[in-house]
Amino acid sequence: MPTEHAAVRVVHKPWGVGDLQPWSHVDGSGDAVGELWFERADKDAPTPALLLKLLFTSEPLSIQVHPDDTFARAMGMPNGKSEAWYILSAQPDAQIGVGLKHQVTPQQLRTSIQNGSIAELVHWRAVAKGDVIYIPAGTIHTIGAGIVLAEIQQNSDATFRLFDYGRQRELHENDGVAVAHPWPLRTPCNPAHLTTERMVLVASKHFVLERIELPERSSWALLAEPETWMLVLDGHAAVGLAAASIGEAVFIGGGRTSIEVGNNGLSALIAYPASRAIDSLLQRLCEQPGKPSNPVAPSVPQFAGPAGALT
Repeated sequence: MPTEHAAVRVVHKPWGVGDLQPWSHVDGSGDAVGELWFERADKDAPTPALLLKLLFTSEPLSIQVHPDDTFARAMGMPNGKSEAWYILSAQPDAQIGVGLKHQVTPQQLRTSIQNGSIAELVHWRAVAKGDVIYIPAGTIHTIGAGIVLAEIQQNSDATFRLFDYGRQRELHENDGVAVAHPWPLRTPCNPAHLTTERMVLVASKHFVLERIELPERSSWALLAEPETWMLVLDGHAAVGLAAASIGEAVFIGGGRTSIEVGNNGLSALIAYPASRAIDSLLQRLCEQPGKPSNPVAPSVPQFAGPAGALT
């Protein structure tokens, strides 16, 4: 199965930035860059289930909401869009908006979109490097200025804007009200160690997001699912035949792949479509096959449904 150094699509946005370093050498000084999309290097390959991005903000994004699978398919789309954010850096006063401060009726939500008061209705919170936020489909959300984050999402561009800070772009009042959950976010993230090297950040019904920390000059086997993405946060490694360093991503098409860690160790995000973490995903080659390295936690967080019950 293929192991590819991911291609990068540059997406210009009015809220983007000019300087993307150390995450990328792309120059956005002439036209601000808001997003980098990581894609299969093989353009004829099947469309992946997940989309991995980096986002860079100098201004707030629009307040928006994404449909779930049921609503999206009723509109002729292949699937909805749930997503998760991992904060790579944030200015001291940086904030995100996720969910509402309190529950409102659909008519109250519609009125807040019409008069712009939704910006005050959204629940804003400070963020810092290393924070993890899971955004289930239907959650009203936005990202403030001064943030760099990695995003993993269902592969969909279904977005309904509810407020756009006067940018004169189209709003989607009817669809937004139809799909939105007009209440506070009810699915907080509870990251947990699976082993010394693996921390499960999000385990949802659509994907699992992990952070791995591998020591310098160590060798590993990655027993990947048919679709697995790796984004390097720090350090360097050879993943199969694909070398990757900070800000670069690798696509692994399944099967056994080697990871040879460089002199500075490796910190990375790994994402794959699943409803729970895969115990055998990562194995140190010097250890007994099939035995997870240095287990420290007996269980993995599962997806919490709207009422907080595990599903």
